[in-house]
Amino acid sequence: MTYKIVRMFKDDNISSKTIKRGLTLVEAQDHCQDPETSSSTCNEPVNLQRTQLCGDWFDGFTEE
Repeated sequence: MTYKIVRMFKDDNISSKTIKRGLTLVEAQDHCQDPETSSSTCNEPVNLQRTQLCGDWFDGFTEE
């Protein structure tokens, strides 16, 4: 069983998108625990810019 990371946005006009595939459960959980995977906790310029452009967002995971 593998998992994928999906970036989701609060704005209904912005579609969710898959950003990683083929991960183990532990890899997917580790990714989502990183503070840079949410608009409410990120600090890197690229992620702050995404928040300015798109509003609130976060990465989640689901089974493929």
